[in-house]
Amino acid sequence: MGRLTRGRLKALAGSSVVHVLFAFLAMGSWAVFANRMHPMPRPLISGLVQGVLSGCLTLFLKSVVEGLARRFGGLTRLWAPPLIACLGSATILVAIHALSGTPEILKTIAVPLLVSSSYAAIYNYLISGGRQRSHDG
Repeated sequence: MGRLTRGRLKALAGSSVVHVLFAFLAMGSWAVFANRMHPMPRPLISGLVQGVLSGCLTLFLKSVVEGLARRFGGLTRLWAPPLIACLGSATILVAIHALSGTPEILKTIAVPLLVSSSYAAIYNYLISGGRQRSHDG
């Protein structure tokens, strides 16, 4: 692989647009699959709703975790930001899917919530230095 190609791949990997599009396609496709047993257009609407939600959550999750991590200290800093982000994401996902008429809400949000919660926990761990810096706050 040439130097130019590696540079382009690195730029794509760091692009917010690419991350949002990937989240939209991956999680939107999952939602279509999770709702496939229901009559059309329900699976497609569920996929569109989940795709948009995943794209938006992808944009905001990083900054939410960073903001929350600054508000906590000690051991609380390691678990509170990802837990709060997970609960917030779950609330948004359930509410909007309920409003949009998604038939299989729990199946639809299971994978996106697992992915976003894992990301939030890992990212928080990394920005927190992987350990507590002071006693539990």
